[in-house]
Amino acid sequence: MLVLAFSATARAADPDAAKVEFFEKKVRPILAGHCYGCHSADTKPAGGLRVDDRNGLLSGGNTGPSVVPGAPEKSLLITRVTTKNEKRRMPSEGEALSEEQVGVLRQWIKDGAAWPAVRVPASLGQAKPEYEKLKKEHWAFRPLAEPTAPAVKDAAWARGAVDRFILAALEAKGLKPVGDADKVALLRRVTFDLTGLPPTPAEIDAFLKDESPTAFEKVVDRLLASPQFGERWGRHWLDVARYGESTGPSRNIPYPHAWRYRDYVIDAVNADVPFDRFVREQVAGDLLPAKDDAERNRLLTATGFLALGVKDVNQRFKVRFVMDNVDEQVDAVTRSVLGLTVSCARCHDHKFDPVPMVDYYALAGIFTSTENASGLRNQMGGAGLAYYVPANLVRLTGDLPPADPEKVAKLTAEVAEAKKAWDAIRGTPEGLKPAPNGQPTQRPYRLKYEALQGELNALTDPAARGLAAHGARDATTVADTELRVRGEAEKLGPVVPRGFLTAFEVPGAAKVNPKQSGRLELAQWLTSSGNPLAPRVAVNRVWQHLFGTGLVNTVDNFGVTGAAPSHPELLDHLARQFLADGWSTKKLVRHLVLSRTYRLSSDATAAHRAADPDNRLLWRHAPRRLSAEELRDAALAAAGALDPKRPDGSPATALRMVEMRDNGPESNAIHERADAATYRSVYLPLLRGVTPHALEAFDPVDQTLVSGTRDTTTVPAQALFLLNSPFVRKQALVFAERLLKDRDAADADRVRAAYRLSVGREPTDAEVDRARAFVGAYESEYRKNPPKVVKAPAPKKGPAPKKVDDPAQDPDQIDQTSETVTEDVVQAKDPRTAAWMAFTQALLASAEFRYVK
Repeated sequence: MLVLAFSATARAADPDAAKVEFFEKKVRPILAGHCYGCHSADTKPAGGLRVDDRNGLLSGGNTGPSVVPGAPEKSLLITRVTTKNEKRRMPSEGEALSEEQVGVLRQWIKDGAAWPAVRVPASLGQAKPEYEKLKKEHWAFRPLAEPTAPAVKDAAWARGAVDRFILAALEAKGLKPVGDADKVALLRRVTFDLTGLPPTPAEIDAFLKDESPTAFEKVVDRLLASPQFGERWGRHWLDVARYGESTGPSRNIPYPHAWRYRDYVIDAVNADVPFDRFVREQVAGDLLPAKDDAERNRLLTATGFLALGVKDVNQRFKVRFVMDNVDEQVDAVTRSVLGLTVSCARCHDHKFDPVPMVDYYALAGIFTSTENASGLRNQMGGAGLAYYVPANLVRLTGDLPPADPEKVAKLTAEVAEAKKAWDAIRGTPEGLKPAPNGQPTQRPYRLKYEALQGELNALTDPAARGLAAHGARDATTVADTELRVRGEAEKLGPVVPRGFLTAFEVPGAAKVNPKQSGRLELAQWLTSSGNPLAPRVAVNRVWQHLFGTGLVNTVDNFGVTGAAPSHPELLDHLARQFLADGWSTKKLVRHLVLSRTYRLSSDATAAHRAADPDNRLLWRHAPRRLSAEELRDAALAAAGALDPKRPDGSPATALRMVEMRDNGPESNAIHERADAATYRSVYLPLLRGVTPHALEAFDPVDQTLVSGTRDTTTVPAQALFLLNSPFVRKQALVFAERLLKDRDAADADRVRAAYRLSVGREPTDAEVDRARAFVGAYESEYRKNPPKVVKAPAPKKGPAPKKVDDPAQDPDQIDQTSETVTEDVVQAKDPRTAAWMAFTQALLASAEFRYVK
């Protein structure tokens, strides 16, 4: 049926051959000779208009459709080439069109504006035998099985079904698990895994004293109930959601309201919002019912998932900008929830997975029917507030004090006057003429207009005043979209009905509501209990965060090129249990960390390593390095400097939605705020390309794509960071001062306190003696050879910026050499503090501090 529908659509779109010939012989030469210079793909779309593409003419530019087939009298193209106003008449340069040429254009439009048809591949929509085979055979597309936990030889070892699945696989290979972890190592492991923070000395003591059989269970319940759980596990989802507070490369525009989505995620995780509901809120929160304004705001904020991706606002053509954003949304939704690389089918049928182009465009139609309410638009070479569209943000409900009407009226008049002056001189010979300072004469006019417009926005724009979010909503026009031949935005093929993937069956899935975008039905389809992928992908992500590697170690790819599960029956068992527990992430985490498998030691034997070097059978608990955020937070915690409170908003909130220079004042201000912050790392400003200094050395997340797994590298820069970075040195100093605060304490007790605060254990007697000897020797040497007092260098002025025609209109040409970067100087106040600072820095730089066993 799909193939027949496509064929019929293609035939209906075939233009009359005579009319196409008329276009090629008579019309195209006019457009090419008089219009392409300013309105084509090879030059620029002046006014947002392309005339080398039929759809560009039909959709038009900034002033509306240029061609209305069958109605030349309603077509702006005819209006603009015939107007008597020379400033408005087109073409803007050269001679006006002759009456004969205008007559040709009129006749062409009257006859329906024929255009050569896009050639659609004959294979489009045809069934592929290899796809049908994959649908039946690939493990991920099969319905969830209902496995029972296997019998095992050492039944006494297992605490539950998870352990029996693991032990059965080990016994099949003739292996046994290693012994259990000691209580100190286990507490440090579970505290970092569940909260991203180290256990306090008081928590260590309480756990060691509790000899009851439920001691560990009580610890787990305490950690799950703590607000730090949401901060740690919310960060996991933010990785998947490719969270960032700016658009990224090309023109890096801040998302000043992105922090609302961040806080939404953390709160939802802490509240244990069922994962199916969590996904539905992010894909279609604006279409869900809300009991009050607060709930409505929360649901609108959730749709930030669809809006906060990377955007090329410097894209020349709107249709490409739109389709690139749609592709980014399709990829984010399908890879995060289904673990499939669906966006590979944008240009051709997927090479490996049974995802044809028609499936991709069935989903794409849902998102072309959705407004990406990020507050931005595309504009080639824009400057100032050119990319910002206040109406394109999601407005939230709330009370704001009314703006002073007199100030508003005064500013409105000033803005209108400034705009009139700017429009009058813009682009004229007088405006382009260099002023004495080398800048165009028109530049002050533009700057004055933008400054006044910014002041007016600050008074009247609810978004600028904070009552807004980046999100999504149904578009004004809701409709199926065309397949793009070879993925090219302008090459429209047949229309594809909105719908879902056909790689697997989801029984009872609702059809798309023709009056809405289809996001609500998509969200329901994604989280249906009959969807075999969503629960598998979700539990696999949780398993990875607790055991280091997923049961499917390609956590973002469950397709044919992804890995097969190491324990397929266990994966389906957990997915079934996840559904039975109401998609509760906290229940799943609790279930797994209370297993015997999770509590294993990290010890390794030669025999185990030889039989299973990658530990895929889970014979031990694999050690892991702390994430960048955990390292920073643990250093602050050890020093006693960590502020547990959530900050209000984000430093990015103060930024306007204008381009940031890579090393400009906005970026430097963000770095300074991040460097000075002592709250948890999840709340640091995370603008793309402006990674906080304290995180950048240890593989922070890539904010470009869905990232279920972070890289873990070992490079020299990490050692240098631990030795030289102002952050580490400052925390080492504060840590040392914390140890020295009690003047009556013995040095041996200080050493013991330092170990407990940093690595969570008591030092051995040999370690105490070695530390005391080190501190004594360091202090003695410091007194003999005190370092020179280092003062922070004064900022140096760089060379004067080069004169350019109009730097604000061409941001790539802005000179940035005048910007300087300075670092804090961290120095102890006396030899004794310096010695203890050296010791605490050694602890913070140790492998034991950086790794969890």
